[in-house]
Amino acid sequence: MVVASGDCTDAELGGQTKAFLDTLTSRPEQDALSATEFGERLFPQSSKSFEDLQRQLEAAQDHFYEGRNSKAAQVIDEALQQITRLPVGDPRWKLYVDAQLLHGLNYRALGKAKESDTAFRNVLRLQPDYELDPDQFAPSVRQGFDKLRRELEQARKVKLSVKSTQPTADVYLDGFKVGQTPLTVEVVAGTYDITLAKGTTTSFPRQVQVQGTDMPLLIDVAYEGSVSASPFPCLASRNGNDERTLSHAVRLGGTLGVEEVIVVRLERPSSGPKWFAATVLNVEGGQKLREGGFKTQGLDAPGEALSALVDFVTTGRSPSNLVVMNNANGKAPWEQAGGVDRSGGSQGGMDLSAPNRLSEGEETAGAPGSTSGLRVASYVALGVGAAALGGAGVVRLMAQKDLNELEARLDNGRILSSDREALVLRDSLAQKGNVLTGLLVGGGAAVATGAVLFLLSPSSTTPPPVSVGIAADGDGASATLSGSF
Repeated sequence: MVVASGDCTDAELGGQTKAFLDTLTSRPEQDALSATEFGERLFPQSSKSFEDLQRQLEAAQDHFYEGRNSKAAQVIDEALQQITRLPVGDPRWKLYVDAQLLHGLNYRALGKAKESDTAFRNVLRLQPDYELDPDQFAPSVRQGFDKLRRELEQARKVKLSVKSTQPTADVYLDGFKVGQTPLTVEVVAGTYDITLAKGTTTSFPRQVQVQGTDMPLLIDVAYEGSVSASPFPCLASRNGNDERTLSHAVRLGGTLGVEEVIVVRLERPSSGPKWFAATVLNVEGGQKLREGGFKTQGLDAPGEALSALVDFVTTGRSPSNLVVMNNANGKAPWEQAGGVDRSGGSQGGMDLSAPNRLSEGEETAGAPGSTSGLRVASYVALGVGAAALGGAGVVRLMAQKDLNELEARLDNGRILSSDREALVLRDSLAQKGNVLTGLLVGGGAAVATGAVLFLLSPSSTTPPPVSVGIAADGDGASATLSGSF
């Protein structure tokens, strides 16, 4: 998948992104997601306008009144498929209600009472106070509608809690606004289309199955709202090379089910030439595989340079010296003010040939791999040991709780064979004792091993970031070790 980052209204960025994608997809060996597929998967758009769909429902109503009920059902179904793709809001909800009510009438005429009730419920479950127009609906239909209303009032509800990364985002279910985040609302169990909107920013439309007793949802409106499909796949960003943008690109690739994401952008250093750059990311592991770019000016990128950049991002090699990457110190030419002159030459002895892999993953000159390996291993061992000892402390606290409860149930210092709860507490204490012993022994051994490895390895300039986390509640505990190894 190819996605641009930066100003999504920039014509120059859009033109060069489209040219890059066209060059990539022209290669028969490359399976790339097209811009059309990108938009269809994330933001499916209706192929018809509000007015077109209104006329389609009027045609379905004519079929209904003239007894062509099967044809009416087909036309209504086709209309509903397009209505659910319209922008959320009152106009969409009105069309949706008209379609469902007509469906309910038409199904009754076909003798399908169950399907008729379902269509009516789709309106009442979100707007329980909706009243049928007596001039358009027979008394028997209105009576059945009111009966369904009463049944839904008595039906078991699910507590739907919706939170978003941006407060006071509007929450829409099936296109109907039900409130603003943070929102807790009781709804009937079932399938709903949910969309969040904050000004002009909207989340990805998604379908959720609401069930159980409580259902929490957290939607990252800031991230999802930064994605646009038109006029080209783009992630809005002030700085297209920041880590947050790359993380969002990996998330986007996971949502769309692709293996790799190529993030393209225009780099405009404070001095020196302008660059069209591309970063290749592996979605499963989140790693940056390679990065390259070429000098550019104007709206159109040179075809030879585009072809060379496609070769580089797909293979790690390039037949042309047009594609460059600073191999000397891990910084690309566009990240160094004045580091590249306008003639294409380099200053300060920088290597501007296209590399086979990112210099980030290479060892510094003169530093043997075993030395850095020992230092990394020492951090890992120390981190594991600290986590194990922290976990032992948590287990000890939990065991103390069981011990206090057991002592309260003792009869003259003994456990009665008839006291099942006391026996369970005794067994639980025995298990926690075994776990505690294992954590203490294992943690101590890990800390000792880490200390030895640390002393054996020379100090490194930048130790890898490693963090240890301990969490506990009334039901259990967990320890986490994270970092860059």
